[in-house]
Amino acid sequence: MDATATSNEDLDIPADIAATLIDPTAYADARIHDAYRWLRANNPLGIARPDGYAPFWVVTRHAHIAAISRQNELFHNADRPTTLSTMAFEARVRQITGGSNLVRSLVQMDAPDHPKYRALTQGWFMPANVAKFEPRIRQIARATVERMIAKDGRCDFVADVALGYPLHVIMEILGVPEKDEPRMLRLTQELFGSQDPDKARIREQLTAEQIAMMLQAVINDFSSYFRGITEDRRRHPRDDLATVIANARINDDYLPEHDAASYYIIVATAGHDTTSSSTAGAIWALAEDPEQFSMVRANPELIPGLVDEAIRWMSPVKHFMRSATADTELGGRGIAKGDWLMLCYASANRDEEVFDEPYRFRCERKPNRHIAFGYGAHLCLGQYLAKLEMRILFEELLPRLKSISLDGEPVMTQAVFVNGPKRLPIRFELN
Repeated sequence: MDATATSNEDLDIPADIAATLIDPTAYADARIHDAYRWLRANNPLGIARPDGYAPFWVVTRHAHIAAISRQNELFHNADRPTTLSTMAFEARVRQITGGSNLVRSLVQMDAPDHPKYRALTQGWFMPANVAKFEPRIRQIARATVERMIAKDGRCDFVADVALGYPLHVIMEILGVPEKDEPRMLRLTQELFGSQDPDKARIREQLTAEQIAMMLQAVINDFSSYFRGITEDRRRHPRDDLATVIANARINDDYLPEHDAASYYIIVATAGHDTTSSSTAGAIWALAEDPEQFSMVRANPELIPGLVDEAIRWMSPVKHFMRSATADTELGGRGIAKGDWLMLCYASANRDEEVFDEPYRFRCERKPNRHIAFGYGAHLCLGQYLAKLEMRILFEELLPRLKSISLDGEPVMTQAVFVNGPKRLPIRFELN
């Protein structure tokens, strides 16, 4: 019998904590971090049993998440949904696709497919290749800063800077025309923000059937768009990432259409959404802490540290799920074959055993062993590009500013999977 099948007082997480983990609104305020803090202190590897969900282990310690992420044969991505889903939603997805997930990107793959598919584009995202984009990224950053400066001392940093800047960068690298960027942004927000009332196509309380239909419609929109990109790049190859994906071959055959569409989707969405959130998170933190702002502005060599701390601080990807392929033990607890585990990255990145003063934003933090990009074989391909984009933007922006402060209440998106600032009103003075 699975370890998660029978209730056990020593293992089970309190119902109110479990309810917080599945509540999108809790991710838009401090309640999720309160829950994480309690779990790390009292039950860092426990079982949640919220109504409507299969029981799942909640992994909140940095060391446990790293241990799971190192063992890719023992803890699979693809056997169950890779993001937390209700039983009804999982059943509906299986009806639609015959599998556990609506897309089949690198995130939803295990060996032997995962290393083969990852190798197709890995060279594009390595530091040596990413560095060649720096001059163009700096041009984009300067133009973005000039548009912000033209706002006359007040702006919504999310809408006016953080959304558009990394979107434009990744779309240029991918090969999507600038005129289509609004479509890519809308689809990304609908895919990642489906639980947020401002981002969902259907705003009322959604059934599993409605959610699945909504997300499938978004994926179909993406797939239709990139089908045209694939046809074009096979006829007219260019020096862009779309050409690599369109012409990639596994075992001498082009990628299956669904796999190719999924590849485009992961690049086109994760390639900017999480960077937007971390970029806005940095400005939010600096606006609330004049000392940190003055420190990094006076010492530009601290900007790489600011970037890493912002990524740790925001941890836009809040979780991924894994499934045990065999009986095993972790943290002194028996995990059974087939058990489902929630890796809580935002909790790991505030783990008191790893980070000194984890609830303080410190751009001078060293070392900064955050795992916001994941860990092990599934470490985010785009991490070097994300850090480069953020570093360049702050190098261009911070010297122009004399001061920065909040100009209203920031608002976070409501989402259990990926979330970050939705509105960030700020005031700024120029030098």
